[in-house]
Amino acid sequence: MTGSSTAAALVSGGLDSAILCVDLLRDYARVQPIYIRSGLRWEAQEMVSMRRFLEEVADIRIAPMVVLDEPTADVYGEHWSTAGVGIPGAETPDEAVYLPGRNLLLTIKAAVWCRIRGIEALAMGSLGSNPFPDSTPEFFQRLQELIARAMDGGPRLIRPFATLHKPEVLERGRSLPLHLTFSCIDPRAARHCGECNKCAERKTAFREAGIPDFTPYAA
Repeated sequence: MTGSSTAAALVSGGLDSAILCVDLLRDYARVQPIYIRSGLRWEAQEMVSMRRFLEEVADIRIAPMVVLDEPTADVYGEHWSTAGVGIPGAETPDEAVYLPGRNLLLTIKAAVWCRIRGIEALAMGSLGSNPFPDSTPEFFQRLQELIARAMDGGPRLIRPFATLHKPEVLERGRSLPLHLTFSCIDPRAARHCGECNKCAERKTAFREAGIPDFTPYAA
């Protein structure tokens, strides 16, 4: 426990990272949310949603969200995440929404930002159920070692939810304005589509956690 220090939180607009920002206050005096903009279709709404969530939480220990740029549209090309064609639907497995190298790119960018500012911990909302190769304990351990070697030190990479599943995370944030978060990969007029892989995951998590879902789905 490091109650006198600051932890940065790598955030999207979704449930896990929003809850993480508040949950970190159990152990840290201050939390610095970091959003990294990569040029993906849903990012504008994610940023709006995260800011609304933090405004509603209104805890002075959570700093205003910092936005960094790490463009990947030129790398992914005509990918569903940039072009909007072939969006993984509700019936697809988790693997369908894998974005190659995403955790690597985002973590390194945020880690450099933290290192320059002397922030000693960088938190991510990665869950125990995440099936991707860049979300394993081994990956983050080796990445932390690489970061420390490259910058002669650097933030510790922490994953407070690494042993949890999404319904368990929702339970930790039950009292928070979760309806203001945003999890959709196919937004419809700034609303959740209700039909994509991530919307299905969101609905299932609320149902399994036994928490009312007040998300305004388009479908």
